[in-house]
Amino acid sequence: MKKVKSILLSGIIIMFAIIANTAKAQDATTAELKIKTSAVCDMCKERIEKYVAFEKGVKKSNLDVESKILTVTYNPQKTTPEKIRLAVSKSGYDADDVPADKKAYKKLDACCKKGAVCTDKK
Repeated sequence: MKKVKSILLSGIIIMFAIIANTAKAQDATTAELKIKTSAVCDMCKERIEKYVAFEKGVKKSNLDVESKILTVTYNPQKTTPEKIRLAVSKSGYDADDVPADKKAYKKLDACCKKGAVCTDKK
């Protein structure tokens, strides 16, 4: 009986070690990127976060409208900072040194264009 308990205990210890290593491996596949945008309001926030969510490898994103900083958590094995900035640009907004896509920018509401003062207070 002691031998069976010893084997079970060893199996449980090995299982916990495997789970711990898996959790560490998942953390190693995440990176964080901060991008300065030209966002103005909460409508901008929704639009940018939606576009970025479609980029393969993006796990989450959050735009702080006040500072205009987009924080993106992503898997660097599936995407790159350049691709994420391009996604922001294609939504109609500047992304660091990547200018907004001209066609997408023209489609933005007037309150979402550079220099606009938005009264959108969601």
